[in-house]
Amino acid sequence: MNNWNAIIIKIKRAAEEAVSALLIEAGAGGVEINDTADYLTHEDNFGEILPDIEQSEFIEVKAYYPENLPIVELKADLELKIQGLSDYFDLEGFEVTTDNLAEADWADAWKKYFRPARITHDLTILPSWTEDYQASATEKLIKLDPGMAFGTGTHPTTKMSLYALEQVIRGGETLLDVGTGSGVLSIASRLLGAGKIYGYDIDDVAVRVAQENIDLNPGCEDISLSANNLLEGIDQEADVIVANILADILVLMTEDAYRLVKPEGYLIMSGIIADKADMVIASAESAGFFLETRMIQGEWNCVIFKKTEDRTGVIGG
Repeated sequence: MNNWNAIIIKIKRAAEEAVSALLIEAGAGGVEINDTADYLTHEDNFGEILPDIEQSEFIEVKAYYPENLPIVELKADLELKIQGLSDYFDLEGFEVTTDNLAEADWADAWKKYFRPARITHDLTILPSWTEDYQASATEKLIKLDPGMAFGTGTHPTTKMSLYALEQVIRGGETLLDVGTGSGVLSIASRLLGAGKIYGYDIDDVAVRVAQENIDLNPGCEDISLSANNLLEGIDQEADVIVANILADILVLMTEDAYRLVKPEGYLIMSGIIADKADMVIASAESAGFFLETRMIQGEWNCVIFKKTEDRTGVIGG
């Protein structure tokens, strides 16, 4: 059985999203947030009484890495990067510690934090192990078990990606999902009416997990998945390309995206931390896209670009 190293960062609540982004950029296999504010109401969505927890201004952000990575060096590198956030956040009292966890323990421990969540007006994320959930007549359910892949659907970057898909999908579109992770965006696209859907991820584990999730959702059987590095070597044209990755990765695919997006088609990019948004926008505009919509949630940005010669209705048009 494989073991995992955990890096635990104790830091003030305001820095949660920035620290989470640093951990994911460092290759985390998963991120967990422990926040005493989650217990403020003492009652969860299902009526269970939660324990009375002493409130703190600090949270714990925990990230998991394979045990073969040099955890001491990684810890030191993360400490330096967090210290670099001092211009934006109060870092007094922050601590970085490490722990070791068996894969089987981690695989189940996080599940208690993943609950049914209605993300948009129509889309609800439903953990695959949930029983007796009563959906409304208008809800579209995405059954999901993210396993070892990033993407429970509840992170701001994924939420905004789902909002963006609702804005651009009208029915029958060909869609490319780059960095598919758990497959949540591919599944949502089918529920929203997209036609042919192709999902790509550089990680074979993510492709396997995405396929397992697709198999959980009726009507998604023909979604095509494969391992691939972004859009390299892909020649499938699309009406919509969606990518929820990281800013430094997104800028590597804008030229290929422009090559593959059909005229009047869309490129949706999310996973963009605030201070790198201008870099991503400049890369897409340099490739030939026009910025139509920009969404911001906390420190995260999601942008919708259009491949068009008609600037009416686009930002700056």
